[in-house]
Amino acid sequence: MEDAGLERVVRAEDVAHMGITEVLLHMPRIYGKYRRLVAALKRRRPDVAVLIDFPDVNFRLARELKRLGVPVAWFVSPQLWAWKRRRLRWVQQRVDRMMVIFPFEEAFYRARGVNADFVGHPLAEIPLRPVSREDFAARYGLDPAKTWVALLPGSRQKEVLANLGEMLETAKALSQTSEYGYLLPVASTLDVAWLKHQINAHRRSGAEKKLPDIVLVEDAREALFHARASVVASGTATVLVAVVGNPFVVVYRVSNMTYRAAKYLVKYPAEISAEADEFGNLPVGMVNLVAGRRVVQELLQERFTAENVAAALRPLLADGPERERMIVDLADVRAKLLPRGSLTAIQRVADAVESLLAD
Repeated sequence: MEDAGLERVVRAEDVAHMGITEVLLHMPRIYGKYRRLVAALKRRRPDVAVLIDFPDVNFRLARELKRLGVPVAWFVSPQLWAWKRRRLRWVQQRVDRMMVIFPFEEAFYRARGVNADFVGHPLAEIPLRPVSREDFAARYGLDPAKTWVALLPGSRQKEVLANLGEMLETAKALSQTSEYGYLLPVASTLDVAWLKHQINAHRRSGAEKKLPDIVLVEDAREALFHARASVVASGTATVLVAVVGNPFVVVYRVSNMTYRAAKYLVKYPAEISAEADEFGNLPVGMVNLVAGRRVVQELLQERFTAENVAAALRPLLADGPERERMIVDLADVRAKLLPRGSLTAIQRVADAVESLLAD
């Protein structure tokens, strides 16, 4: 966006903090940046505003923009269909066009009086131009004869600390023979040296079984294309894995307090077909919500153990009906995420912005 002419008043990375204590610690600086942004809006008064995701800041910006009479288009909806539904009134009051990336979101908003359009998910449109397996192996010193498993523990340090250890134990559990290799795509938000330190610390801490080599790679799409199956922390990465078509298992772990609160607070509307499992858990993986049924196994909290993940992965690594069925199901999910018609998701958002300018 900056290359296209965007003038940045405030950098998003300067105000994007996760967790209660982290936000409180940085609150003075965050609020100072926010005030600078609002002052720029008042001084320059844009003709239209495009808000992207980031609800904690953008809901407040939408209020300021409404007071200034600036029309607002919002791209990538906050997940009000899962929780914090009281914020729906803010969308109704402050947002002129809501451009959503999951098909059930359009029906959810329209039933509640919001001018919403499903534009498609941008990840579903990105063409995959992978290098050959041999070139990929040569780049990272991999053995192309091995079966590769991808491990995606999350894009934030807190997620990695919660998920990586059990993923590495899964690698130990699977690698009783030397047939498997392990790929760990490094998110752009993570420091490679820090991630290597976490892996090496885990390697030193476990003497019972040797940890197989974990190879850090740059491009998640390439890794997923060449991997036989994957273990993926719940989040946006599950959509990427689904559109690539890589069979996978969803995992996640948070604090017990957060988990109990989420089970109490998360309630899906009628527009989402979702049933609780035998443990009382509603599906959280976006692939299952889009499919309207459980096509990918979810191992959360106490069920997220190396033994459970390895048991769920084995049928996906072998040729057989479970693997074939999941590949077909993931192709169906990708089809549901593609834009309708000939325009791309971004073109449809651009058209919505132009229509607001024309009003």
